[in-house]
Amino acid sequence: MASNEIDKGHALGSEGQDNSPLRFGEVLRRSQAERVALIETALGRRKAELVLKKAKVYNPYLRRFEEGDLAITGGRVAALGTFKGIVEYPASGGYLISGFIDSHVHLESSMLSPQEFAKTLAINGVTTAVCDPHEIANVAGLKGLKWFLEASKDLPIELFFMAPSCVPSSNLEKGGAELSAADVAWFQKNPRVLGLAEMMNYPGVLRSDPSVLAKLELSALIDGHAPALKGAELMAYYGSGISTDHECVTAQEALERLKAGVRVLIREGSAAKNLEALIEIIDEHNHRFFQLATDDRNPMDLLNQGSINYLVAKGLKLLNQYKPKGEAQNLFNLLNMATINGCEHYGLLDLGSLVPGRLADMALYANLTDFKPLCVWKRGRLVVKNGLSVWKPSFNADHSPVMNTVKINRLLLNDLKVKATGSKIRVIKIVPGQIITESLVLTPPQVDGYYEAIPEQDIAKIAVFDRYDNEKPPAVGFIEGLGLRRGAVATTVSHDSHNLVVAGTNDRDMFECAQKLEALGGGLALAAGERKLISIALPLGGLMSLANLKKTSQALENVTIKLRELGFNGSFDPLTTLSFMSLPVIPSLKLTVDGLVDVNKFDYTPVVFD
Repeated sequence: MASNEIDKGHALGSEGQDNSPLRFGEVLRRSQAERVALIETALGRRKAELVLKKAKVYNPYLRRFEEGDLAITGGRVAALGTFKGIVEYPASGGYLISGFIDSHVHLESSMLSPQEFAKTLAINGVTTAVCDPHEIANVAGLKGLKWFLEASKDLPIELFFMAPSCVPSSNLEKGGAELSAADVAWFQKNPRVLGLAEMMNYPGVLRSDPSVLAKLELSALIDGHAPALKGAELMAYYGSGISTDHECVTAQEALERLKAGVRVLIREGSAAKNLEALIEIIDEHNHRFFQLATDDRNPMDLLNQGSINYLVAKGLKLLNQYKPKGEAQNLFNLLNMATINGCEHYGLLDLGSLVPGRLADMALYANLTDFKPLCVWKRGRLVVKNGLSVWKPSFNADHSPVMNTVKINRLLLNDLKVKATGSKIRVIKIVPGQIITESLVLTPPQVDGYYEAIPEQDIAKIAVFDRYDNEKPPAVGFIEGLGLRRGAVATTVSHDSHNLVVAGTNDRDMFECAQKLEALGGGLALAAGERKLISIALPLGGLMSLANLKKTSQALENVTIKLRELGFNGSFDPLTTLSFMSLPVIPSLKLTVDGLVDVNKFDYTPVVFD
């Protein structure tokens, strides 16, 4: 088929369609004209608007590929058989699969605007994402959520949301906003909001905290977040009505959650990588209770690896190593985990399969190894052609509600000093490839009555500045494992409050980084002596860039290269890891604006002590 015919198919596939975001429960809500068009097309009484000829179409119900012509009318699948169409696309030899779904993702962690994020996912064959917008909610509250809804309209993929349940994540964290049960209820009125997002405040659940229970009562569909919970506490947490968990880091944890009837979201992000640890327990019996999620994935990984398609490709290689005699079953298990499992769990019954009546959100692949799509369609409309986006935004989003959000009124060099009021210090110990931490106790040398970083032992200082118009000094502590031998690094991407976090080997470079980010309105910064400061501006809530994926990825790569010049030589992502060092709901030590938190005790603990 000539390229102009393919482009014509792009127009025909969208003609007369409502391209507004899919509404929750939209399945079966079709007009009589839509029903007649599908019936007439399936019976061959009228030409389909689009036919993908001789495609190998994946059917998740039968767990196999079936070859035929896929007829599409009104953005929906009419039938699989032998058809003629107004536009015909030769898919012979190609594999046609329903668009992948990311079952849990924080869009903000991509550092991209909603439109650029959606375009990026479409290129990777992901046509649906269930987003938890608690990052922007922690920064800008309801104003940020309203912006998200407006900025994510008419995209090349379907963006759904879960209402943030923990803003802030707990009473040990302070951000830019607080969302009450009434605020959550307001957000859930939007048809694109499917339920309640990850309930991170598991201590509040276990204490039957009234404010937590009030939020749980708002939804029948609640995502979980229960790292390391087990036994009676695990049963109590999930007995409250929570149905998923993406925090499993061992196969045993995943099995314990299956025992409790919990759906496990296998996560492979930029910081937390759990696929290899969990994938071996997947089989043809339990696969339907697993879904795939990226949670937090940075622009470099999105550009160089992909999204859910990368998880499918990597997972398939791993499964084939564990179960070499079951390659076909391994493939079908993963395809269901990446498509229909998540769609059914979240009630998106129009998505996840290419069977009659379902929406024609789909991707065409040349092979079943790398899962890099040739073409992608949303509701039968071509949005990716030959691996490149052909989607054009229909409007320019108004970003003013989430601009100028970094306001550090107190920024003093002396505030970074740690007085030696005791003989020992507690140190946050990074666990490479994870967002959990360990706790160290050291007896360091004093310098003029103060404790300093010890670069030769990989001990850096870490400070958290309140960025939300406050006058308080930063909380200062120590961290091991970041790999810095000189200089400092700072970010306003710090889950979940997104205060300004800076780590470094000396106070001056840490101070310079903080100053730079305050001036930029948020972002990332590196400093190593005079005139050696580089930065990335993230003006959208201090979290996201106005640039495209390639430029944002290149800027982040430059910062990562500079980090290696400053001494980092680990195999994990140091920036994403640093961004989690202020989250006091992930064990075991974290630093917030009010001080060092022992997450296991869910209370503050002193940095310096005897």
